[in-house]
Amino acid sequence: MNKREFLNELERNLRGLPKDDIEGRLSFYSEMIDDIVASGKTEEEAVLELGGIDNVLADIACDTPLKSLVKEKMRPRRKASGLLILILILGFPLWFPLLITAFVLCLVGCLLTWIFVIVAYSIEISFIVSSITCLAAFFMYLASGDNLIILVGLAILLAGVSILFLYVCKYITIFNAKLNKKILLGIKRGLIKGGNRNE
Repeated sequence: MNKREFLNELERNLRGLPKDDIEGRLSFYSEMIDDIVASGKTEEEAVLELGGIDNVLADIACDTPLKSLVKEKMRPRRKASGLLILILILGFPLWFPLLITAFVLCLVGCLLTWIFVIVAYSIEISFIVSSITCLAAFFMYLASGDNLIILVGLAILLAGVSILFLYVCKYITIFNAKLNKKILLGIKRGLIKGGNRNE
C-alpha cells in the first residue's frame, strides 16, 4: 500500500471525526510517511512501519476523547424535514423508553464487570478479619488453660490464604481494567468508523 492508498483508506475510516480533526490526522500521517521516505525507505515500507490501518485507528481512538466523538455524532448533518419531526414526536412514547433501556443496560453491564472485583476484595477482607479474630480468641481464652493451639494454626492458615488471595484480587482487577479499556476503545472505534458524512 502506497502513501495515497493509505491516506485514502485512513480518511474513509475516520468518518466519525470532525472535518478539522480528519484533515489534521491526514496531514500528520502524510508528514510521518514523508519523514520515513526521506530517511531512505519506500512509501510501502513507510506505511508498513506505521503498523497498518488498524494500529493507526487504535492510536487515534486512544487519543480522541469520547466526548468529542459523541458530540460529532450528535451534530445534525442536514435540516430535519417536517415529516421527520412529526415521526419523532409521534414515536416519542416508543423510542424514548427504548433509548433509556439501552442506556441502563449498558450501565448495568459495566457495573457487573466491577461486581467481580468487589466480591473478590470482600472475600479478601473476610479472610483477614477471620485470621485476626482467631488470633484474638486465642489470647482471650489463653488463661482458661484449654488447648487452643488450633486457633493459632487457624489464624496462620487464614493469614496465608489471605496473602495468596490478594494476588487473585490483583489479577482480577487488572483483567477488569483491561476489559473495560477494550470496551471503551471498541466504542470509540465504532464511533470513528461509523460516522456518515453528508458533505
